[in-house]
Parts: sequence; C-alpha cells; structure tokens
Amino acid sequence: MGRNRLTEHTGVEFPIISGAMYPCSNPELVAAAANGGGMSIIQPVSLTVVHGFEKPDLSQGLLEGIRYIRTLTDKPIGFNALIEKGNEKYLRRMSEWIEIALDEGIRFFVTSLGKPDWVCDMVHARGGFVYHDVTTRYHAKKGVDCGVDGLICVNNRAGGHLGTDSMEKMYKDLEDLGLPLVCAGGIGSEVEFQDAMRVGYDGVQMGTRFIATSECSMPDGYKEAIVRSGEDDIDWTTKLTGIPVSVIKTPGYSRENNWLIRKLLSGRFKHRTRWIMNAISFRRWSKMTKNTQSSDIWSAGKSVETIRSVESATTVMRRLGESMKTHEAG
Repeated sequence: MGRNRLTEHTGVEFPIISGAMYPCSNPELVAAAANGGGMSIIQPVSLTVVHGFEKPDLSQGLLEGIRYIRTLTDKPIGFNALIEKGNEKYLRRMSEWIEIALDEGIRFFVTSLGKPDWVCDMVHARGGFVYHDVTTRYHAKKGVDCGVDGLICVNNRAGGHLGTDSMEKMYKDLEDLGLPLVCAGGIGSEVEFQDAMRVGYDGVQMGTRFIATSECSMPDGYKEAIVRSGEDDIDWTTKLTGIPVSVIKTPGYSRENNWLIRKLLSGRFKHRTRWIMNAISFRRWSKMTKNTQSSDIWSAGKSVETIRSVESATTVMRRLGESMKTHEAG
C-alpha cells in the first residue's frame, strides 16, 4: 500500500486507527493493534484510572503505563486528549499528560470535544501532529482555525459519540478544507474499509471492532453481544454524557434524559452538566473490567453488522491492511 498523508503523519504501515475507548483501551489492546501495523491510541483516563496505572499519582501512573505499553510493542502509538471545558483541574492534568506523552516520544494526538489550539501549540513545538474529532463542518472549521493537521470525521454509524451525517456526506462537506480526512464509524470489515478509501478518505478509525478482540479486557458478555448484534440492534442515548452515544439495545437503556437534565444541557451550565454526567458514567463503566456480569449499557456502533467473531487485534489490523494491498493490486 502506498503512503498517504495519514501514514506519513503517524509513521505506521496501514491507514487504520484503533480509536481510544473508555474503558476499553487497556494496554494489551493498544499494543496488539499497534503490532498489527496501524496506529493505536492510548486513552489516558482508561489507562490510569481503570487499568491500574494510577499510583503513586496519575501523572506518574501515566508515565509507567506508557512505558509498560512500550514493553509490548515498539511500534508508533498515539494519545487521545479529551479537552472539553468544564473542569479546570482536569484540563491542567491533561496538559501535564500531553507533556508526558511527548517526553515519551508520542507524536500523534487525537483531540475530542474542545478547542484544540493549545494542544496544537504543545504538539507542533515537538514536531508532532494533531487530528481532531468532528461531526459537522462547523466544528471542522474551528479545528482548522486552531491549526489541526487532520480531521477524524465521526459519522452516523459510529460507536461512542456519533454524528448525524453519512460517511459520504461528511467527505463531500469537508474535502475542500484540504486536510487529511479519517472516516470514523461503521468500519467492521475489509468491505467498509475499502469503501471508505474509495470515497476518498485518507484512512479509517475503528473502535467497536477492537472491543471484540482477545486482548481487550472487557467482559466476554460484552464481546459476545457485539458479535451477536446487527445494526438494527444499535440505538443512541444521551443519558450517559449529554451527547448522543451509540449503544446496544438492552432493557437498561433509554434514549432521553429527564426534563431537568435536558434543561441544564441547553443552558449556560451545559459544559458543567456534561462534565458531571461524564464523571458518573466513567465510574460506572470502569466497573466493567472488574465484573464479568452483564452491563445494562454497552456502547457499540453499527459496524457490529459485519463483526462475526472475537479475534486478536493484531490479526484484525493486519488483515484489513493487507486487504487494501490486495485490492490495489487487483
């Protein structure tokens, strides 16, 4: 496969990103996906708070977590910075974490839910690249104005926080901005990967597919639900973070918040409200790694439609990457 802007920015073999997921991005999963030839992203809250690298403090824990991942892979890895305003203490900690990641040689960063200008300043000063999660042209333009190097285009088939537009519409709306575009949402197999590349994307980001892997530390029931489900089993809810999140339909989920939360989310306290909702959901999800019982809410995207088995993340990454080589040769 020839080089493109994404592989040039990441230094990896295949234009595939294993996206950051809370709480699913355990160190072994990050390393296994990287070993398959793609870019694998650390989720720092997941790494520290959920997967045991929180001592003696969160900064030292992150450092030790990154170094542990380095014992499992020598391939490039990336870092996710969730930067929504609402908690100044958290944003100061994120700035410290980014500095640690840079000191440890990480040069590819994905920002989410905030204004990434200050992240770009830090990362560009060290020769790195920043891609920004977007769901609309409005947010994409804000990212461009902040100096990001690429855009993660989150469409209406994504897991986690999802967009409203199709893969094709997002590309059409954003291609004139001149930055590398990464398709995020609905990629579960070689077919969707190749479809996205034909549309014109520089690469894809996958999340749900990497939950259903042997290296992921999520409960077997979660993985089996992904394998068992089809796209009609996926719906959305705002009850977790205040923003629509894709989930597998279970008896425990519902779409909307009560009237008070909806009012808070639409007013001047929306950032603080979303922060509190995120904190509650983070604590709830973190228990999944310690509990093999079924959860009442499992996040997943519509890529479940083409996920048929639990496999190694290394195998998944390499199979998709090699499929593009075969497609190009044909």
